[in-house]
Amino acid sequence: MSQLKNVRTRMAPSPTGELHIGGLRTALYDYALAKKFNGQFILRVEDTDQKRYVPGSEERLQAVFKEFGLNWDEGPGIGGPFSPYVQSQRLEIYQKYAQQLLTQKDAYYCFCSQERLDSLREEQKKAGKIPRYDQHCLSLSQDEIDQKLKDNQPFTIRLKVPSNKTIVFEDLVRGQVKFNTNDVDDQVLVKSNGIPTYHLASVIDDHLMEISHVIRAEEWLPSSPKHVLIYQALNWPLPKFAHVSVFLDPSHSGKMSKRHGSVHAQGFLDEGYLPQAVLNFIMLLGWNPGTDQEIFSLEEFIKSFELEKLNKKPAIFDRKKLDYFNGYYIRQLSNQSLLPYFKKFLPQASQAQLDVLIPILKERLVKFSDLPAQLNFLFEDPDYDSKLLYKRGNPKELILKMLQETKKLLSALADFSFENLQQSILQLIKDNNWSMGDYFMVLRVTICASSFTPPVVEMLPLLGKDKCLKKIDIAISKL
Repeated sequence: MSQLKNVRTRMAPSPTGELHIGGLRTALYDYALAKKFNGQFILRVEDTDQKRYVPGSEERLQAVFKEFGLNWDEGPGIGGPFSPYVQSQRLEIYQKYAQQLLTQKDAYYCFCSQERLDSLREEQKKAGKIPRYDQHCLSLSQDEIDQKLKDNQPFTIRLKVPSNKTIVFEDLVRGQVKFNTNDVDDQVLVKSNGIPTYHLASVIDDHLMEISHVIRAEEWLPSSPKHVLIYQALNWPLPKFAHVSVFLDPSHSGKMSKRHGSVHAQGFLDEGYLPQAVLNFIMLLGWNPGTDQEIFSLEEFIKSFELEKLNKKPAIFDRKKLDYFNGYYIRQLSNQSLLPYFKKFLPQASQAQLDVLIPILKERLVKFSDLPAQLNFLFEDPDYDSKLLYKRGNPKELILKMLQETKKLLSALADFSFENLQQSILQLIKDNNWSMGDYFMVLRVTICASSFTPPVVEMLPLLGKDKCLKKIDIAISKL
């Protein structure tokens, strides 16, 4: 992409819930494009859908952007030359342009009741037609409109979509896009409560805030001809559009669903993923750097990012790949930097325990939310199926002898350090001519109540002699 001037991008979330992980990726692309060309990244709150408004979600949305390091140059809490950046505070602006569209006959009053609209929709469905408004109110005379307004009849304002006109615009991801207006509905621009819909408000704000690039999910592509018509009616230049692909989950057909795991950006943080790992992962979902490089810091991504390298095809949201990135970034952090994460997910662990656990687990940890399940045995005696003790196919007599001899050994040890424990246990195995794999499977299940555990001998000092002996007694009772 050649050098651009006055690059201004925006992220415009709706405070109707949590930020979707796809929305975070869009924000990342917006942020990268603006920073690459020394432009501005704007945060705008699109809160015109008051029915779906969720109290507190606006603050949570902002917190998530900050958590991922996507700090805005203009917007709530900062201000800027086009304040306010919350749509519910800009209603007079939208009314002005709605009236202009009415005056120009590019929009019209609609007095149809909800009952009529619902009935129309059902009739069209039964006839196998795509539901759309039938322009019933477009034929009203000015006298009829004036009388209905005088009688305070509820109304909406609809976009007047011309018939059989081809809408053409360039999309930076999809190339030339064409729509025939016969397939475009007369969209409501202003609702009966006087609040604009997304379609009108976003176009007005994007123009007045001098947004140069509108990056959004391909789900909004069918709305684009409506937006183009509004731009044309107001004689405004189009911004550059880029409709990015959606995420597909390989675990099931279709788009990502919260039934199959997190879909919200905050949810991934709650699961114990590092912000830098999530960012690196979603960078590559739909964007190809053209090289084999996979690890990108935010700064490196900004330098490499080009809209032309975005893919049209849906991106596969491979959680195993995300786990790979998270494990990589965990291993890059110092033990001290990891301490807050371990404390968050293991609040019951002592500082002494954490000092031992962090260097041991950082090399194998995938995400921090795995810690409670992996280390539950340190704080209680979880139940387990006795079949686990027989996993290697050894007879009861051998397993019992392993446990009894281990109990005798641990009871006699005065020095319960890892080094002494390791040396003593290895000698015990050698003296009895046991299989090392068989023995450690029994010990692992006995101590950790699982066959997949952290290094078991290193866990013994963290438990202490009394707890270790208690767990051996529990295992013996299961035989």
